[in-house]
Amino acid sequence: MGGTTPERMLDDPRTVRVTGDDTAAVFRRADDADAERRPGDRRDGPVPEAYVWCNLTSGNGTRALWLLLLPFMVVNLAHWMRPTARGRRRTVRLYGLLVRLAGLSLTVLLVAAACEVALDLAAWQCAGTAECAQGHSWLGFLSPRLTDGGWWSMPGRRLALAAVVPLALTGLLWYLSLRTWNAYEAQQPLVRAPETGEEGSRSALGRPGFWYGRRLVARLRAAHTAAGLLTVAAAVGSAAAREDRRPGGPALLHVLGVLLEAALVTGAAVIVWVVCRRGRSERRLDSAGDVRLVRLLPLSALVLLTLSLLYAGWERPGWESAGRLPGDATFGALALAQGLLVIVLAVVARVLHRTDPDRRTAMRGLAGPAVAMLACALGGVMSGGVAQRVSDWLDGTGTSIPGPPVLLTWQASVIPPLLVLLLTLCGWLAHRAWQLARAERAAVESDYPGEATDPHRTRRIAYARAMAALTDRGPRIVAVTSAATLLLGAGALFGALATEKTPGEAARGSYAVVHGAAETAQALGSWLIGLGFILFVTWGRRAYKDASARRTIGILWDVGTFWPRAAHPFAPPCYAERAVPDLTWRIATWTASTGGRLVLSGHSQGSVLAAAAAWQLDPATRKRVALLTYGSPLERLYGRWFPAHFGPDALGKLHEEVDCWRNLYRLTDPIGGPIGLPGDCGPAVDRAPLKDPLAYGRTPTHPLPAPILGHSDYQSDPAYTEERHRLLTRLHPELPTPRTGAL
Repeated sequence: MGGTTPERMLDDPRTVRVTGDDTAAVFRRADDADAERRPGDRRDGPVPEAYVWCNLTSGNGTRALWLLLLPFMVVNLAHWMRPTARGRRRTVRLYGLLVRLAGLSLTVLLVAAACEVALDLAAWQCAGTAECAQGHSWLGFLSPRLTDGGWWSMPGRRLALAAVVPLALTGLLWYLSLRTWNAYEAQQPLVRAPETGEEGSRSALGRPGFWYGRRLVARLRAAHTAAGLLTVAAAVGSAAAREDRRPGGPALLHVLGVLLEAALVTGAAVIVWVVCRRGRSERRLDSAGDVRLVRLLPLSALVLLTLSLLYAGWERPGWESAGRLPGDATFGALALAQGLLVIVLAVVARVLHRTDPDRRTAMRGLAGPAVAMLACALGGVMSGGVAQRVSDWLDGTGTSIPGPPVLLTWQASVIPPLLVLLLTLCGWLAHRAWQLARAERAAVESDYPGEATDPHRTRRIAYARAMAALTDRGPRIVAVTSAATLLLGAGALFGALATEKTPGEAARGSYAVVHGAAETAQALGSWLIGLGFILFVTWGRRAYKDASARRTIGILWDVGTFWPRAAHPFAPPCYAERAVPDLTWRIATWTASTGGRLVLSGHSQGSVLAAAAAWQLDPATRKRVALLTYGSPLERLYGRWFPAHFGPDALGKLHEEVDCWRNLYRLTDPIGGPIGLPGDCGPAVDRAPLKDPLAYGRTPTHPLPAPILGHSDYQSDPAYTEERHRLLTRLHPELPTPRTGAL
């Protein structure tokens, strides 16, 4: 299994699709297409099959749009980074609930940012200012001065018209979630009856309903869609209600405004209840659907939005737009709520980790809260960046409109110090790599005895090993970055609420150094956000047109979209909810029809899919399977960052349940590593580290310099063929034959 082409995986230009579709399929060499019918012709070796799933993560050009969903994907990862816990079911549920609430806050933040751009900056500020509206002719029909009080120039009607933008964004998120859910996650897993005496795997990945989150995703999609609609309704209706609360306003409209706000608060409470009410159902295949809830919740929110638009568009003589919409309070409340959620989540994660501590767990169980913090920060930067860029575009002089909320300017101003911290960490990593490379030189020379010493060659190999070892410093980098983000975000929130001024204005009158630093951070932060936004759009546009760039982005999704959408329904779809059922169906039906046994071979992320598929098999079929993994992140990355599902107990149980498991890795591989399981229930899982390069200098076998392979081309190493042969010999010396009447 791998994320490349079938021709490369099978080392044959002529391949045929055995089963599957254009998205994911099983391929064979053309000569092996009907190998089961000709068992006598295949005595010279095994019949290889390739399961190709690369189109699930880097298929057509629309995958580039998934970059916009990056904060949602990151917060969804935080859900699966829960520490291993024993006897803490309520605490585990609380952990999932907090992450789901953090995901809900990101949806509200994204839609609120769209409201800030369309409603506040464009319709309220720019269209309400003659100087700004004159510079943008497409806003002229909304300007009360340029149209002499035209019908659309009323502030409420301008807001109602501009609400089309955040409404379209919410509809797009709903559509993408529904379409990808039907294509990826609505696959029916293999249903098997539990066998007598079956204890089941210690990993949740072996539970019947793990790869079938149909019910939860539908509930969350309905709740998040309704939350987006209510956010737009609140942005439009609150401005009109604030106008009606002024002395002398129409009494009827004031009453209607109070009732509308009460309905919006009630709707928000219902949404939070729906998000908190139910988590994932993994112990059984939950095919039930909350049809009424899924339909009525977004529909009710849409009705409230329609009423808000009608209410805001009502005639109000003398109403003029001035200043900003009440965005500071909204963004401040979201930032405060996200910070509190992350802090409480950290406390819960620490409690869970202490029930079953494991020294290999990343950040001592705090990886989930740290990643959730980064997701919130990423969402804030993306939201604030769009608002800052649109404000600069609309207000060329910088004086015609007030601009975005003060908090967004403060958040932009903390980007330069955070960037300085990241550059410092990169410098520390470079120094650490230099130290490791020096220490590795002697080890490199000892691994190639009898070779003529070449200092340049030794340095290259040692440097490759040192760079690969830096992967294990990842938890420290994430911990420092997340903690700094939390502190700087708290400082930005406090500064915005305390001063109600931008950093440059707040520092005016203080020391010259302080004022200069504040002005520099504010200006540089705005430019950095603009540059980052341009690079983001450029990368996405290139990925839309360039297949190789899409494959690069696909590598990011390999880890991020492996996990089901348990915390955020608008995250990129989970390809494993398609891939794992594909594999289990293929393995179960093939072994049942032929009586044969097989070696499940996986490289990199394919090894994770191999383990997930093996966990989903029934015990009898699992005993007919051997695992061969290479360049595998199962323990090095997944075991440390996702301990509840890939911890030592889970991997050890898998070692016991399959017939045999062997793992290949290199010291120059930055992703793959050892599994670390002893040979208590069979041969030890790990083979000694493979030599990389295969030859130090020129040899009769390698007359040209051998390349340093790192994470690639494991199948070209003789050790791969040797281990595969050993596993096949251990499994069964004979080839399978067809069984009549089998499934």
